[in-house]
Amino acid sequence: MAILKVVGFDPSLRHWGVASGAYDTLTNKIEVSHVDVLEATVEGDKTVRKSSKDLSSATQLYTGAAKAAKGANAIFVEVPHGSQSARAMAGYAICVGVLGALRASGIHFYELTQREVKLGSFGKTKATKQQMINWAMATFPSAPWPHRKQNGELFVVKSKAEHEADAAATIFSGVQLPAFQQSIQLINTQTL
Repeated sequence: MAILKVVGFDPSLRHWGVASGAYDTLTNKIEVSHVDVLEATVEGDKTVRKSSKDLSSATQLYTGAAKAAKGANAIFVEVPHGSQSARAMAGYAICVGVLGALRASGIHFYELTQREVKLGSFGKTKATKQQMINWAMATFPSAPWPHRKQNGELFVVKSKAEHEADAAATIFSGVQLPAFQQSIQLINTQTL
């Protein structure tokens, strides 16, 4: 199997980045052909419990992530870590819960830290959001990056592109993981 369908996730409670494409195991070439952001929509006024809204968000994120993962040969996830506030911690817990539900439903993925993703792609752990967007767009120029037209000019929609860029970087860094490369070698050895 030379061409694998690969998916990258950048989990977040409100803007879950998704990238997908193909990885050639013989040439190590990656093509990102799809980028998207899963946005959980929560409705209701102040009478609706926050926990009910969070449950709705988790359900929507799981459904979207499971759909994006369907048919993938390899999935790479930048697993979220800690937070600065109680509300951000709730978002972190929901994302980790969604990832756990994906695993429990049989969807295997490779875990990466934010540090591994930034180092493996941009090459610096302190890369800014704009640097990551620029890197991803230069590395995968044929991906359908989000644009908007203003005064006759096209501009990147940064609020979406930052999450999509991180998801693409997760694929780029993920295929470099020793565990992934070992599994590729094993597959290639068995098919000879």
